[in-house]
Amino acid sequence: MYLEFYGLKEAPFSITPDPRYVFLSERHRDALAHLLYGVGKGGSGGFVQLTGEVGTGKTTLCRLLLEQLPENTRVALVLNPKVSPIELLETICDELHLDIADRKGSLKGLVDTLNAFLLDAYAQGLRVVLIVDEAQNLSTESLEQIRLLTNLETPTQKLLQIILLGQPELRDKLDDPELRQLAQRITARYHLTPLDRGETEAYVRHRLAVAGVVRMPFSRLGLRALYARSSGIPRLVNVIGDRALMAGYAREQNAIGERLVDRAADETLPGTARYWLHRYGRWAAAALVLVAAGAAATWYQRREATPTPPPPAPVPVAAATASPPMPPPAHARLAIAMKADADSELNAWTQLLSRWQVNSGEVSVRDAARCQTQVFAGLDCLRGHGTIDQLARFDRPLILLLQHGDTQAHALLQGVNENKVTLGFGGERYAVDRARLGEVWAGEFIALWRLPATVPARLHAGDAGDGVAWVQRQLARMDGRTNDPGPAFFDTALEERVRKLQTAYGIRPDGIVGPETLFALSALDPQGPHLARNLE
Repeated sequence: MYLEFYGLKEAPFSITPDPRYVFLSERHRDALAHLLYGVGKGGSGGFVQLTGEVGTGKTTLCRLLLEQLPENTRVALVLNPKVSPIELLETICDELHLDIADRKGSLKGLVDTLNAFLLDAYAQGLRVVLIVDEAQNLSTESLEQIRLLTNLETPTQKLLQIILLGQPELRDKLDDPELRQLAQRITARYHLTPLDRGETEAYVRHRLAVAGVVRMPFSRLGLRALYARSSGIPRLVNVIGDRALMAGYAREQNAIGERLVDRAADETLPGTARYWLHRYGRWAAAALVLVAAGAAATWYQRREATPTPPPPAPVPVAAATASPPMPPPAHARLAIAMKADADSELNAWTQLLSRWQVNSGEVSVRDAARCQTQVFAGLDCLRGHGTIDQLARFDRPLILLLQHGDTQAHALLQGVNENKVTLGFGGERYAVDRARLGEVWAGEFIALWRLPATVPARLHAGDAGDGVAWVQRQLARMDGRTNDPGPAFFDTALEERVRKLQTAYGIRPDGIVGPETLFALSALDPQGPHLARNLE
């Protein structure tokens, strides 16, 4: 009904899965990279765990994963895991199109059939993947049965890769001591968090653009309210956004502001009281404290008016029980997480390759992690030392080599501003104060960047050709020019411009284009991933 009023060709906030409307934030791309890593060479037959709140996009990522699987992959997708262990095995066999007519109800018969299929698939060079959605609904017995399936192996390779998708309760369930053997086999974990405010606005604009909008119907305050009421959960953004457009149409309002969005949320979302408590929680808490203090003062005055025996010595617990203990700061939580993540290097490389849209067909994660000067034609790698100010100037996601005590780990630098840096580690984000970063980072980093295959690893005065022309084009961006029509020759003037660039990026100004200078030149290109600056 509101389509024509707002100049839309179709409804932008339908909750049906339409691949045209898929919006991948940085954390969604990281999560997808973890799933692809699990299916690819790096998984080695372990479990991959992806968790997230309801509506954050786990099922959407699962669909994207299925679309990107290699041709040599066979998939068993279990959508309703709330079944007995035997029924679960029967579902897996049905998904793989195995004939189990005479083996239903027999645990041994089902396992033998599955094992024979896996061995045959291995002989044909096929990879078999089991994906369990809503895995938090699996019983302890079913989870244990799934773990036993990973025992199906050859002397050198696991035959079945297992991916568990579920709500946060799945993480709690896997902390059960009865499932510690399964928990130890999880090779990659990622927790999908809601969108932040900037990503929510980008998500709304993306969906409206796909729907053919000409004029943005939501005001700035309307977008802010849409984020506040949805908490950045895409499904709730869709529900509230659709109702807000309907309300705006009914009232013939061209611009949808905060009041309409709040009204739409009140009509569609349960637990409205929780929202108002969240929105005004600090004031409500302060008011409660004042009321409690007033009540305590009144009680004390009345108590003083009535003679009583001297009280026993007070036990100093009030301060401890007045409020829950503050969580440790991000840098301390990161140091703790470093000790528990043995796969941080592969996880960090998986995220970095995903940012550069490098797929498993171009290079494996393990090969890229060797960080040869040239990973492959068109992708270069650099190990170096620098300050956080230098890395912020490069404006590219990088791998930081962390160390806390005797523990070493790798984290992805995702964002930086004047006060904080955000690091991706173990599927979580850590907003670390820049002043405290030095407690876990001594300056060592690893960088990837795209580079034309015609550009050599080293250029200096007297050189000519396509590589020099590329350097000139990049420097033209730094100088604010759209192009550099001069001859592709590395003359004295170009050497001085290279020194100027090197000085700006904190590189030794020798006028020679080496790996660090090539990385700085590539950072001038607006294409490719960049560091986040809004770290709210």
